[in-house]
Amino acid sequence: MAGIVIEHLKYRYPGSNKLALDDITFSVNQGEFIGIIGRNESGKSSLCQAIAGLIPNFYKGAYGGKVLIDELEVKKVEVDELCQKVGIIFQNPFNQVTGSKLTVYEEISFGLENMGIPKEEMTQRIDEAMELLDISKYKDRYPFDLSGGQMQRMAIASIIAMKPEVIILDEPTSQLDPQGREEVFQAVQKLSKQGITIIMVEHNMEKIAAYSDRIVLLEDGKLIAIDTPQVIFSREDLIEYGVEAPIYTQISRKLGLKDKRTGCYPVTLKEIKPLLETEGGDR
Repeated sequence: MAGIVIEHLKYRYPGSNKLALDDITFSVNQGEFIGIIGRNESGKSSLCQAIAGLIPNFYKGAYGGKVLIDELEVKKVEVDELCQKVGIIFQNPFNQVTGSKLTVYEEISFGLENMGIPKEEMTQRIDEAMELLDISKYKDRYPFDLSGGQMQRMAIASIIAMKPEVIILDEPTSQLDPQGREEVFQAVQKLSKQGITIIMVEHNMEKIAAYSDRIVLLEDGKLIAIDTPQVIFSREDLIEYGVEAPIYTQISRKLGLKDKRTGCYPVTLKEIKPLLETEGGDR
C-alpha cells in the first residue's frame, strides 16, 4: 500500500509569473486521511493534481521537486501504472460521467475495460465497489437520472473498482446538498477504514475536522502547517489564512475550554461535551 512523499515541490502554470506551489515538503503515511484547507487560489487543487500526476504529465509548466507514491516518482511513471496507484475525484460529478453508457453498472465498468481487466474479475470489482458505496440498487439506472450525491458515489465507485491505493477528492461535495454531502463523507470514511490513503480538499470545516487524521494548511502555494485538526484549528492566526475554525472550536475559544493534556481547543461535539460537563474545562 502507498505512502506519499513530497519533496521541495514547485510548480508554475504556463504564462504565469507566480508559483502555484512553492517549495512544498511533507509526507503521508499509508491509510491516512489528509484534509487540505486554505483560501481560494492557495494551491489546493494544484497540489491534488501534482499528487495525481496531472501536473506535470498533463498540465505543462515549470516544475521542480518530486512527488513519490509508494516510492514511484509520479513524473516518471506511465499513465496506466499511475492509474492503478492513484485516483482523483473532482468537485462536479457531472464532469466525470462519460455520457456514453446507459447504466450505472456500465459507467463503472468503463475504466476497467480500458485497463483490459478480464470479465470475471471486472464483474467482481464492480459488484464490490457498488456494495461499498451502497449504490447496487441503482446499477440499472441511467447515470444522469441519479441525484448529485448518488452520482458522486458512482464516480467514486468507478475509481474504487480500479483498486487505487490513494484517492484524491478535490472539493467533492461543493455541488451537493447536505444529504448528498453526508453520503459522500460516509462513503469516504469506509474507504479510509479499509486502509486506502485519502487526500481531500473540502470547505466544510466541521466535516474536515471530524474525519481528517491531519490537515494541510496552504497559503499562496506555500505549506503553512501540517498537523492534527486540533492543533491547526487552535492556531491564533488561522483567520489570516482565510480559514474559519469549526463551530465547536469557536464556541470553545469563547468559553476558554481547552484540553488540558494538549492545550488545544476541541473541534467536534464529541470532544467538547466532556469539557462542558466539567467546570472550567478541567478533565
